[in-house]
Amino acid sequence: MAEFLQLLFSGLTVGAVYALVALGFTLIYNASDVINFAQGDFVMIGGMGTVFLAASGLSLPLAAFIAILAAVAVGLLLHRLAIEPARGASPVALIMITIGASIFIKGVAQVVFDKQFHSLPAFTGSDPIALGGATILPQSLWVVGGAIVLFVALYLFLERTLLGKAVLATAANRLAARLVGINVKVILALAFGVSAAIGAIAGVLVTPITLTRYDIGTLFALKGFAAAMVGGMGHPLGAVVGGVLIGLMEAFGAGYISSTYKDGVAFLAILLVLFFMPRGLFGGGSVERV
Repeated sequence: MAEFLQLLFSGLTVGAVYALVALGFTLIYNASDVINFAQGDFVMIGGMGTVFLAASGLSLPLAAFIAILAAVAVGLLLHRLAIEPARGASPVALIMITIGASIFIKGVAQVVFDKQFHSLPAFTGSDPIALGGATILPQSLWVVGGAIVLFVALYLFLERTLLGKAVLATAANRLAARLVGINVKVILALAFGVSAAIGAIAGVLVTPITLTRYDIGTLFALKGFAAAMVGGMGHPLGAVVGGVLIGLMEAFGAGYISSTYKDGVAFLAILLVLFFMPRGLFGGGSVERV
């Protein structure tokens, strides 16, 4: 039982991070139909930015805030300089653009930061908390709690605010949104900015546990994409459920089978979803294969 609980805590922690990355995929996809494979790099910017700003003497909260703002700026530039000029391009072309942007961001990160692994101190101590014979790190509670808060905030934003409803209207029908006076260009930029902020917050939260490096965003992007696919691309709740499922599958697979195949779980999940449930667990609309 203790081993089961330990794997459960581990899976929930890493699954919460995948869920946040998947939420970023979902928000941008809903607003623009773009699958942004640079989403994982926002996680890297949040983590690496906070590490280096804190090392320069800034307090951890201020360093994290500035790193999140930097990620938002990168997200807005990605939309303005790469996505907006390619408006009307095919989904495959847009995916290639985001992959190219991801490679460019990693190249810049190598120059601005370095190629070493870095970590942050835990927010509220590193002494594990005993629970049911297993232990959980206080930082894991920050990660899971942060994911829950961000999901609720995103839900309230989309359902209870005019800006959120404008995002949903843009996702439903871009032409109709323009006809009712919605500035579609601003809404798309907003989606990229908010998505970048969510990714950067995930990076800040998880860096004390998993370490960070200039290229760590690639794996997060692939796992987040798998989570979004499992849950149903475009569905916020599906992104969260998909992220948690991928995290649990990884943890239990590593614990009961072999850690060698841990990273293969996400890709196996993608294949199973594409073959048997192309719309995902919560997907309802039509799916365009690319």
